Amino acid sequence: MTAAQGQALEGIVVIEFGQRIAVGAVGSLLAQLGATVVFVEHGERKDAAFEDKLSHRDTFAVGKQSVRWKGADDSELKALVATADVIVVSTDADAARLPWPVPEQAILCNITAFGTEAVSTDSAPVSDHLIQAMSGITDTTGEDAGAPVTVGAPVVEFSTALYAASAIVAGLRFRRLTGKAQAIDMALYDCAVNAMATFLPSHFGGGKPRRLGNRHSMAAPWNAYRANDGWVLLCSASDAHWQKICDVVGRHPLASDPAYAALRDRMARRDEVDAVVSGWIAERSVEQCVEQMAAAGLACGPIVKVDDLPKERNLLHRRMVRTISAPGGRPIRVAGNLFENARATNLATASPAVDSGRAGAGAITRRTTKSDLPQHGTLRLPLQGVRVVELGQYTTAPLVGRHLASLGAEVLKVEPLEGDAARQWAPHRDGLSYFFVMSNAGKRAIGIDLRKPDGRDFFRRLLQSADIVVENMKPGSLARLGFSQGVLTEINPRLVYAAITGFGANSAYLERPAFDTVVQAMSGLMDVTRSGSTPLKAGISVADICGGQLGLLATLAGLEQRDRTGQAPSYDLSMQDVAAWLTQLSWNGKAPERGAIQADANGFVSVDRSGAKVAVKSVAEVVDNPRTTSRGLMASSTGPNPWPLLGSPLRLTLTPPHIDRAIGKPQPVSPELERELGLAAAREASKDRS
Repeated sequence: MTAAQGQALEGIVVIEFGQRIAVGAVGSLLAQLGATVVFVEHGERKDAAFEDKLSHRDTFAVGKQSVRWKGADDSELKALVATADVIVVSTDADAARLPWPVPEQAILCNITAFGTEAVSTDSAPVSDHLIQAMSGITDTTGEDAGAPVTVGAPVVEFSTALYAASAIVAGLRFRRLTGKAQAIDMALYDCAVNAMATFLPSHFGGGKPRRLGNRHSMAAPWNAYRANDGWVLLCSASDAHWQKICDVVGRHPLASDPAYAALRDRMARRDEVDAVVSGWIAERSVEQCVEQMAAAGLACGPIVKVDDLPKERNLLHRRMVRTISAPGGRPIRVAGNLFENARATNLATASPAVDSGRAGAGAITRRTTKSDLPQHGTLRLPLQGVRVVELGQYTTAPLVGRHLASLGAEVLKVEPLEGDAARQWAPHRDGLSYFFVMSNAGKRAIGIDLRKPDGRDFFRRLLQSADIVVENMKPGSLARLGFSQGVLTEINPRLVYAAITGFGANSAYLERPAFDTVVQAMSGLMDVTRSGSTPLKAGISVADICGGQLGLLATLAGLEQRDRTGQAPSYDLSMQDVAAWLTQLSWNGKAPERGAIQADANGFVSVDRSGAKVAVKSVAEVVDNPRTTSRGLMASSTGPNPWPLLGSPLRLTLTPPHIDRAIGKPQPVSPELERELGLAAAREASKDRS
């Protein structure tokens, strides 16, 4: 996205009052989208043993206006709060509470561990790594035969921030259309359970999800291998990939050997397969291994250390790790703009001094007043009347479409005639994948052959009727089918377009394939998550999930920008960018507190630095947990023989997301479908023009 397009939230005033890490990250995301964010700085902490954003003050202050908290008698801050569009708090972690009433026009977003109703004023705040243990994230991370491992970055806090920012933008849209502000109740636990989408299908299919280290449950070879100067991550998902690997390592006979040629046989002999690959890699440098594997079209990459992220070729190209000045001139590393990447020109060059924004606080003005807002009280959900075209497979773009559908959008999932490959992922019920159904709730599937003129003609008319296109195809795939970004703009100038890829379309790795595990390796996530000296991927597909969450926030913000200014932005979103963003609290010499995992008579417990303990829960225990049920985190489709679905973690009080419909088979293009979608008139108009 160009810098001129980067002000989706221009004129929106955000008061960042809460002390959780997620609150600081929400403020940073909204600031990147153009909001004026007032960073209220507290000098006290509710619990000295709890790591909050104060521990990383200079990182979270970037791009914001700092105002020091002086208490309830602070008339300047009180006046500023009265003008706010958004107020973000975290009442379970905040030592001080907002002492003034929330203004009528303001959206209040409260981010807590378990939801507003569970907050107790005398309880200690619950940390990220304890939430990981309680939600199944910890139990699914680590070596198969070893202890579970906590992901070394506060991934739940950052994931919650992405969802909270999306909920806020959806709330702003609803307020703009109806004049009604609402509260948002975000819980870290809710967002963590929602991230278990890759493990829940196994549970519902009768299996028992388990830790696999850096391996994959359905593919081999897929692992981290030690080179003579570091670590290499290699992923292969097909027999064709195995043949390429055999060519690279000089073991050509193995490509056709009946003991290894088929994936099922390699899975049965994973130790032997890994020995072949590791023997070759051990004799070479990381650079040599990656160069030869990547040249063969294989998904691979170095396991990049956090300290080396500023030199990582693609992050450097996209300006995602920058050095600026903290107060006093000390250099610090901070993240770039997730929405603008290499073309951004309005990036902060310093972190503000404490209270430096107070002098200009009186000049802060909101974009609108309540009296300017239309009063259309019949809108039930924020995206009612919005049409989304999704070209998504596996996790990232489907996650965007699923949440947009829950917010009221009509989501049309475009699949090849034979259906999305993820429909075949085990386990199955009635011939359909649990994973696919859970990832695509609320959508309508349409089968289109985009290689044929009739299919492209239908797709063109579908685009003319759409508001949003979201896709996660390989960079350039749509252009090769005749639908480049320029063509999309010609077809529909009001189309908000978001492309989510492993390394971005504007990338130093244009032809390199990317799986979630490779992106985790190349973003520092595996460096901060270790079992002993061995780097580990998170069990959850964290790069995929957060890439999808970033896409959700971008499409919502883009829709607001289009409707407010007439400009329909296009977003080039990179999973590597957002995965590196998750590690930013380890960039300046002080890594986040990870706690410890200890064995006990019943399994394992997670212990934080204040001594608080929680049991490490399995996926089955999470599903059966009363908290999961009471928060509505698991849903069911309507109709006979219902499917299990994921509930939404976006808890908006006036417009709670709605999820109850499982996706069906792809509908073929037909005159009846065209009439249902309102495309028949466009076909006739096209005939008249020709």
